[in-house]
Amino acid sequence: MMSLLLSISLFLGLVHRIASSGPVDPTKGFVSLPLNQSNFDVQRPYDVPEDERYSFEHGVHKLWVYSSDKPHTPTSRTHPRTEIRIRGYDYSSGVWQFEGYGYVPCGTTGVCIMQLFGASPHATTLMLRVYNGSLYYYRNLVLLESVYERWFKLNVIHDVNASTVKIYIDEQLKMVAPGRGGASHYFKCGVYEQDNASYYMESRWKGIKVLKIRD
Repeated sequence: MMSLLLSISLFLGLVHRIASSGPVDPTKGFVSLPLNQSNFDVQRPYDVPEDERYSFEHGVHKLWVYSSDKPHTPTSRTHPRTEIRIRGYDYSSGVWQFEGYGYVPCGTTGVCIMQLFGASPHATTLMLRVYNGSLYYYRNLVLLESVYERWFKLNVIHDVNASTVKIYIDEQLKMVAPGRGGASHYFKCGVYEQDNASYYMESRWKGIKVLKIRD
C-alpha cells in the first residue's frame, strides 16, 4: 500500500527530487536546542545489554543489529532495531530540523538509518533507507549513491503546518516530499531492519542536533 501511495504521489508531482545548484546553509533562521546524552533513548533488542548493540566514543554513536535479533520490546511485532529515539522534543506544529553526520559501513543493506516518526494512517513521515550502497527515500528514489564508507551531512526539515519535508545532504537540497499527517512527531536514527536486509546492519552518527524556527 505504501508503495502504491508513493507511486501516486510521484505521478501527481507531490514528491520532488531536486537538482541542487550548490551548497546552502539549511540551518539559517533556526535555533539549535539543547541536547545531551539524556535526550538519546537507545532502543535495542530487548534481551541484550545496551553495550552489545550501542557505543558512544569520541563523539560518535555506533549502533548495530543482527537480522536474527529480537524486537525492542517483548510485545512488539516489528523488525530488529537499534535506534536513538530523541526524547524531549516531540512536536505537533511548527518547523523543526534534524541535523547529523551519518556513516554506513560497506555491506549494510535493507535498513532504515533515519526516521521522522509520526504520520496517519502510516507510522512515519520519512524513512531514509540504505539498499546496496545507495541512500533512498523509502524504497523508491535514490538520494545519494555510493553512501558506503564515508561521512555525509544530513539535514531534514519538517514544516508541519505546510505539510512538507525537505532533505539536504552535504548542504544540497535533494528532495521536497509531502508530509503524511499525524498528531505527534519525533526524530530517530540508527539501524532498523527493512526488506532484503543484510545479516549485520550498522550506522554511525555524530554532531546530532535538533533545531527549530523561532516562534
